[in-house]
This record gives sequence, C-alpha cells and structure tokens, in this order.
Amino acid sequence: MAHRIIVAGIGPGHPDYMVPAARKAIAEANVLVGGQRALSQFAHDGQQTMAVRGDIPAVLAYLREKLEECDVVCMVSGDPGYYSLLDALRREFSPETLTVLPGISSMQLAFSRLALPWHGATLLSLHGREPEEATMAYQPGRILGMLTDAKHTSRTVPQLLLRLGWPADTPFFVCARLSYDDEMVRHTTLSRAAGDEETEVANCILVVTA
Repeated sequence: MAHRIIVAGIGPGHPDYMVPAARKAIAEANVLVGGQRALSQFAHDGQQTMAVRGDIPAVLAYLREKLEECDVVCMVSGDPGYYSLLDALRREFSPETLTVLPGISSMQLAFSRLALPWHGATLLSLHGREPEEATMAYQPGRILGMLTDAKHTSRTVPQLLLRLGWPADTPFFVCARLSYDDEMVRHTTLSRAAGDEETEVANCILVVTA
C-alpha cells in the first residue's frame, strides 16, 4: 500500500499542548479522521473528514478506502500509544503503513501539574474497564495514576482503594479538564474523597501516592 495513515496525537485538549509535527500534519491533510470535537477544532474547508464515533469497523473501512487515494491523518486525543485507536489500527494495518506522531497525554499533564515523577508509577485505565484489584492493591511507596469514566469516579475509586488496604490518610489528587481554562487540580485524602458525594468528579485523572 503506497499511502500511509498518520496517527497524530492532539494532546489533552488545548492547542497549546499539541506538538508542531502533529499540527502540521493535520493542517496539510487531504483526509482527516477524528472525534467530532477534534474535527470541529482543527478541520478546515477542502478536507474530507469522518467523525470517529462508536462504529470502529466503519472507521477502519473508511481508512482503507481512502488509502487508495492519499495519505490519511487520524487524530487521537492525548498520546496515540496510550489507550487510543492505535490498537485497532495495528490489528487492521501493518506497522509499516502507520506513522505515529506522539502527543502529550492527560496522564502526563496530571503528573506534571503535581510536580511528580511518573517513571515508577502504575498507570491504569478504568475508562470503560473494570479494575483489576490485584493491580490496585496497597504497597508502601506505590503510586497509581488512573484514567476514569462516569462509573469509576473521584468518590468510587477511593472507596475501592480503602477496601484494598490503602490507609485512610493517603494523599489523593483529582485532576480534571486539564489544559482548559476551567482546569481543576484538587488535593485531598482517600477517606475524604470516598465520602465526598457533593463534589464527585467523573472522566478525570486520579493519582494516589502511598
């Protein structure tokens, strides 16, 4: 196949956090694929576009069709290597067909906001997934970083961690809407967060440091 899929990480949201190579590829694309919000933000007249919704097989079929004509740029939020469409693309296309432009993930930005190194952290996604309790069990000195969804929230995750033996006074950080004007970074403890129904946050990054 002569043409390529360019998988461009668009960062956590705000354009300031997109790497220049991804911005250039998106601007020059003839065919642009991505979430509706990303298309609204970055697509321009003259580009053919397809919004990524729930029908991934349809997206893959569209990409295969357009690759007969030209390169295709596929935008993914955060970094392509971290829980993105890249997994599905690798199952459908050979690695030689893919050019991956990295981006800043929301997880990276959360650790940056906390001035906390993340090379020793256990990074988990609870977004659309059930947590594996063995991967979240308490160990002294352990750091967890977690992507969450509407079910696994800033209240329900601390409840689980307390059941798994984490001390009640363990530092707990809630990071939401990172890079946007209404960004929120909150420092609390597991016990306080577990009972905090009033300011419960979903679809965020949670960090816990033993």
